[in-house]
Amino acid sequence: MPQYNMPAVVRCLPIAALLALVACSGSEASTDTALTTVTTAAPVSPEDASVLPEREGARRETTGSVPHIQLDAELVPTVDAELRRRAYLLPGVENRESVLSLPGARGLWLSDQIELARPDVLAAGREFAHIHPDGSLHVWLPVDRAAEVHRTKWGELHPWVDRDGFWEGVVMIYTPETLAELEITIRLLIDSHNFVTGANLDSDEIP
Repeated sequence: MPQYNMPAVVRCLPIAALLALVACSGSEASTDTALTTVTTAAPVSPEDASVLPEREGARRETTGSVPHIQLDAELVPTVDAELRRRAYLLPGVENRESVLSLPGARGLWLSDQIELARPDVLAAGREFAHIHPDGSLHVWLPVDRAAEVHRTKWGELHPWVDRDGFWEGVVMIYTPETLAELEITIRLLIDSHNFVTGANLDSDEIP
């Protein structure tokens, strides 16, 4: 496991934030917490355009524990570049080194000028998502939306969602490998941004 010096902001984090850091980076040895919660969500109308279609194919392979990593990611450079371009077009989002993940992950950090509607769900500062080097992401979502992501196989709930102090809507989104898959990923990033900020952005606004 690579070693690195945590930024000053991390050294001052509350317990819940440190729990999130350990969960993503795997700096704690315990990995015995299985994914056992919130695999269902409230029913939604099939006419609702926000409903996620089921992702084709098998579920992606991950560690299923901490560090929570996708094992079969196939990064497509053009898709990955477009993911990062569009992710940082979200209003008020800064491209920073993640304070929650392993080295190389890029955080989506909300600037101080953006008012937060749900600061209580964030684990460290203003980071509401981060992109791993392989193009997979951890994203903070409403609990029912995270459960839908898991159910439709676009990602999976974080192994620690049932732990005290860890937000139950943290989900890994699998690495998008096509532009069609990227559209779902961007939609979910916008959902996270809207959830945390109280905004009402639509995917059409992030070209």
